[in-house]
Amino acid sequence: MADTLTPAQRRKCMAAIRGKNTTPERVVRSVLHRLGCRFALHRADLPGKSDIVMPARNAVVFVHGCYWHTHACTRGRSTPATNAAFWRAKRERTRTRDRRTLAALRRAGWRVLVVWECQTRDARALRAELRRFLVGR
Repeated sequence: MADTLTPAQRRKCMAAIRGKNTTPERVVRSVLHRLGCRFALHRADLPGKSDIVMPARNAVVFVHGCYWHTHACTRGRSTPATNAAFWRAKRERTRTRDRRTLAALRRAGWRVLVVWECQTRDARALRAELRRFLVGR
């Protein structure tokens, strides 16, 4: 199946995708704030420029987009019809980078949680997951 957009239209769409302050990230920050957490954002001095850092709790939270980080959900399993080899390689590099980043943070003594975009749609489950992480279980 061919792309329904022209290359210029596709380029414009892709350029509009944000890497910071995404809706799923803001949802997670809102829940953490309501749970009484204080945090820093996108600390460049840590591996991977973590989305949310709670230094007092020695904890880091990443909010991953399902498609971009190849989650096991429906959105993460979808593959583009055009330029498939490029996207497959790009997404695999992202997964490799994620594994290295998480390992480096854990070696440095940080507790790490990855929240997937699809998890942010169920507020009750997200709150419970974040609460479990914060108490160290």
